[in-house]
Amino acid sequence: MRVRRQVSGALAAVLAGALALSAGPTAAQSGPPGPRYTAGAPGAGDAYFPFAGNGGYDVRHYDLDLTYTPPAPAPAPLVGQLSGVATIDLVATQDLDRFNLDLRGLDVQAITVNGKPAGEVAPPAAGAEVEGAAYWHVQDAADRIWELTIQPRPKIKQGQAARVVVTYGGATTRPTDIEGVLYGWVTMRDGAMVVNEPEGAMTWYPVSDHQTDKATYGFEITVPEGKVAVANGLPGRDPVTEGGWTTWFWEAPDPQASYLTTASVGDYDLRFSETAGGLPIIDAVDDNLTPANAAATEASLALQAEMIAFFEETFVPYPFNSAGAIVDDDTVGYALETQTRPVYSRAAREGTVAHELAHQWFGNAVSPERWADIWLNEGWATYGEWLWSEESGGDSAQASFDAVMEIPADDSFWDLAIADPGPFGLFHGAVYDRGAATLHALRVKVGDEAFFAASQEWLTRYDDSTATTDDFEAVFEEVSGQDLTTFFDVWVRTPIKPTTW
Repeated sequence: MRVRRQVSGALAAVLAGALALSAGPTAAQSGPPGPRYTAGAPGAGDAYFPFAGNGGYDVRHYDLDLTYTPPAPAPAPLVGQLSGVATIDLVATQDLDRFNLDLRGLDVQAITVNGKPAGEVAPPAAGAEVEGAAYWHVQDAADRIWELTIQPRPKIKQGQAARVVVTYGGATTRPTDIEGVLYGWVTMRDGAMVVNEPEGAMTWYPVSDHQTDKATYGFEITVPEGKVAVANGLPGRDPVTEGGWTTWFWEAPDPQASYLTTASVGDYDLRFSETAGGLPIIDAVDDNLTPANAAATEASLALQAEMIAFFEETFVPYPFNSAGAIVDDDTVGYALETQTRPVYSRAAREGTVAHELAHQWFGNAVSPERWADIWLNEGWATYGEWLWSEESGGDSAQASFDAVMEIPADDSFWDLAIADPGPFGLFHGAVYDRGAATLHALRVKVGDEAFFAASQEWLTRYDDSTATTDDFEAVFEEVSGQDLTTFFDVWVRTPIKPTTW
């Protein structure tokens, strides 16, 4: 117990004065402490890609004004030319002294922040801080991982909005990810196939390149007359042709992760249709597909409206303002769930179309908070294939599950904990098939009613956001009323074939 002692008025006044002198100015005299400006983090905190994304701010919108010249005909080098102006609207999440943007392999000519020049841009080789200027910091010269550091003057207070304009450009080639697979702005002889997963958006525009910083987008893409440029969302207005160049306008008002953006260029035939509910479907199909690939593509894309209706009935309404496809006659052998407009190499086939459409819910509307959680993307999209197969008269989901479980226990397929596959295991077959099998086993364990109710809750609770495996487990425990700790430990955290759960 604390004892309070009485002090005379005169003595109290003396003591108060002494205390005031020793303590310095009072709060009333000095006012609240001023902002403490610090640098934004050079990454979003993802263990797999430490320098992807950035800290200290939240991007709300990108406007990308691009001009692209594809390579000359063979035997000219397979090199294009890209120039761009990126207008980035962001809000500071801390008192910012400086902040980073991810940009790889392109040069920067000018930067402004709220209309004020950010100073000369030091070349990447310098990597030296220049007070009041923008400069490059080389995180890994061998992999050309660069951070463009911007020092706004005046500095930006927490909660303050800022508009950053970056003028940049350079030669485009065929960048690769950490596994040596083509991604990002992939230069093609007739244009470019743009597929960014996991962190290839930085190869064509300055960006906070991590899915925890979703934003809306606008695109203005100028290409030689006769070429078609396709991006996410819906046309902003009709294309404009002048002086041998055509400018294409696209608007994507739904928040999206940077790895899901595209601005593909090619010899495309644009086709417009809609679902029974009025959702626009825009397909861009390469004019140069082989007859067999063209036939497979036509048959598969004709099923998109039916697939969307099925997934809407099974889960929740389609989450974006449009759907469709980009089918490119290339040699990459790639398919990616780019938001509203998945990209397919050479042909769009029925199972793959179902997979990429399922991704619009699982992976696009709800994205993985860390790349370690990618099984929540690929497992669900694969399970979407299984569900569609059953719906359309093919193998049942149970039969597909049984096929996975027939893989022997000593097969290396089971040697991966899919909730933490490592940066080189993101696209391992187990992430897809064991992930889908996990979902089917979960469905059997909790029952159909709880399974689909929890799936809908997952999509609703984390729409336009990101979430983790732990979040997913929590939703299913909440809805089912079951303790699922052992189940998830066995299925996604242990690199052994599940036998009991």
